[in-house]
Amino acid sequence: MKLTFAGLIFVSLAIAPVRAETVSPLQARGYTVMPQPQVVKLGVSDFEFGSGWKIEVQGASPNDVATETLKDELERRYGVKFGSSGTNVLRLILAPNSAAVGTAQDSDKEALAQQAYKIDLSRDRVTIAANAPAGLFYGAVTLVQLVKPAHGALMLPEGHIEDWPDLQTRQIYWDDAHHLDRMETLKQALRQAAFFKINGFALKLEGHFQFKSAPALVEPQAMTPAEFQELTDYGLRYHVQLIPYLDGPGHIAFILKHPEYAKLREYPDSNYELCATNPDSYKLMFGMFQDLMDANKGVKYFYLSTDEPYYVGMADNAQCQEGRRAKELGSVGKMLAEFVTKTANYLHERGRTVVFWGEYPMKPEDLASLPSHLVNGEVYGPQFDPVFKKHGIREMIYTSSEGEEKLFPDYFPLSAGQRVHAGRGASRRVTDTFQKITFDTARRDANLIGSINAGWADMGLHPETFWLGYATSAATGWHPGSPDPAELMATFYPLFYGHRVVNMNRVYELMSTQAQFWSDSWDPVNSTVLKPIWGNSYRIFDKPQLRHDQTFPLPPVPAADLTTSHDWAKDNAKRFQLASEFLQENDELLGLLNGNMARTDLNRYNLEVFLAIAHLYRQNLEMLQTVQQMNGALQGADAAHDKPKVAIGNVDRALELANTIRYARNVVLADAIATWYKAWFPRVAEANGRRYVQELDDVKDHLPDRTVDMTYLIYRQLHLPFGEWVDQVRAARNQYAQAHSLPVRNDRFDWKDLKPVYVPPAPEEDTE
Repeated sequence: MKLTFAGLIFVSLAIAPVRAETVSPLQARGYTVMPQPQVVKLGVSDFEFGSGWKIEVQGASPNDVATETLKDELERRYGVKFGSSGTNVLRLILAPNSAAVGTAQDSDKEALAQQAYKIDLSRDRVTIAANAPAGLFYGAVTLVQLVKPAHGALMLPEGHIEDWPDLQTRQIYWDDAHHLDRMETLKQALRQAAFFKINGFALKLEGHFQFKSAPALVEPQAMTPAEFQELTDYGLRYHVQLIPYLDGPGHIAFILKHPEYAKLREYPDSNYELCATNPDSYKLMFGMFQDLMDANKGVKYFYLSTDEPYYVGMADNAQCQEGRRAKELGSVGKMLAEFVTKTANYLHERGRTVVFWGEYPMKPEDLASLPSHLVNGEVYGPQFDPVFKKHGIREMIYTSSEGEEKLFPDYFPLSAGQRVHAGRGASRRVTDTFQKITFDTARRDANLIGSINAGWADMGLHPETFWLGYATSAATGWHPGSPDPAELMATFYPLFYGHRVVNMNRVYELMSTQAQFWSDSWDPVNSTVLKPIWGNSYRIFDKPQLRHDQTFPLPPVPAADLTTSHDWAKDNAKRFQLASEFLQENDELLGLLNGNMARTDLNRYNLEVFLAIAHLYRQNLEMLQTVQQMNGALQGADAAHDKPKVAIGNVDRALELANTIRYARNVVLADAIATWYKAWFPRVAEANGRRYVQELDDVKDHLPDRTVDMTYLIYRQLHLPFGEWVDQVRAARNQYAQAHSLPVRNDRFDWKDLKPVYVPPAPEEDTE
């Protein structure tokens, strides 16, 4: 996973785009378009648009995807159906030199012209004109976005729009490494991407593709080559390239965990990185490259992700002598350059433009060892970018919508006063992306070709949570500097959900802050159940170090006389105060989500996912409160330890509350799984004649890898010693009961039992 750019200083450059208004012209008139067009000239009035209009197409097929999308989206969103006659005409024109390209960062003006369009809007005629099919499609989706419902009518503004992208490629990274989306889900994602003028969809499948050359690593749920080609063709129809993504030499535990490939490891005891001097390593990669390319015909790019190759050139052992080769070449950076050259040339010779990460351990003096046909997927600042440019290597601006957050991205930060633990603040994903693309020094120093926004799924987030980041990133890549992040977000909501939704900015704020408290409400602790980490980005550890986990302190177990030892409630007062406050905000969040379920006309499944996540937040908050109530019951037993029936009644109440926690957890997990699996194939140990090999990455700690199934969502709860604690409380209770000739409890409490079945006990008679 790439490092995030939060905290970097963005240098404002003279060449950076400058806005003249605090609100865009379209937003000022109540219209929502994303990305913001380059030139907007509005007349003084608006006019009605709708089913009384007819479509005429010149220079393109009537079945062209631009016309098809225009009809489908206007009918889906507004019920508009075009006739074959009428005086009002919507005309689509495809002809050379129809749309000009103005000022842009990208030096390849011909590539930009392929995506350029113009729209003329008047009361009886709307004309969309473009030089090429992609531009006509982008003009069509702009018109769809421009339509505004108002007072029972559909409105458009009089005026003129000219538009072209600032950068020719606007890509997103879609992470299916830890699950596999269903085909219809991926097709819908490709169409959704196209609607926001995203034209590159880098898909990471890892073992979820049926490699002919490496069958051992294929997982139970895996896409066939025919399905990958079908998906590729579907994307190309909407001017979106479905780009294969394969890691190497690092980040390939999904390969090297298999015994068949252990001999290719750089270090025998680490499955993280491939030996870059072993000829069989290249044989493996070339076979996988070819499998992907054979099922991905028609696409220009290929992602050779040389992300975080921490140890390249360092190994000197019986099965890998990289250190010796690095000395011959002169540096470990040149060792990495040699690996990149060999692998990228294989792809380049077969017609692919290779995107890679030209990062550490490379230094500026190593870059001349690289072939110039590469595209660097990330800019690195004034020391590197001019050297890449001089060497003929184009670059992309990398941003991310998700890094290591749990459950939901950091679109809004949690304030320091709302945290249990001190630590770094959250990112502002949309604002950070806007600043990076608009003001990075690469606009001065690099030969930029595009931008990519990554939604990493290393923590198992649902991809539906990334769309705000994806869309606003593409919008900024198309038109950097306009509009500002707040307007970008406000524009996204009605375009993605429909114009009837309300308070969606507050929904995203609450989803963000509740996710951060979900993480912060538990304490960090070293894991005692997972294998340790072999090394990190700085070094190979002398002794493997423990992975991190989360826990929180449970109340003290009563003594044999039911007295307790310390004021646990006082020690955890802030945790529970904040949990109470966040529970009230969760009430608001659930109200907004449920209310908008009836209002949203588009992408309702997205809100289903949000609701499932909001219930995960709530279960955690209610668990904290319930444990607090259990402590109160145990304190009551302590206060009444000289009244045996009252004391036992208090302990029994605490034990019954433990059952309610388990039941609520199981219900919310079952609901989340049912929601997730509407879009995902099930995460299972065995299917389709294949078994999943569960072996953790020796360097990276990806939460979904900790379990074969979906229980990673409640992983920390399952490993909280809550069951043992309940057993100890019951044992103290029974010891006290026996001492006072009262019945003992022999009921079993299995904290890890996931069956959501709970029958509360019958009401007891009052005692003492």
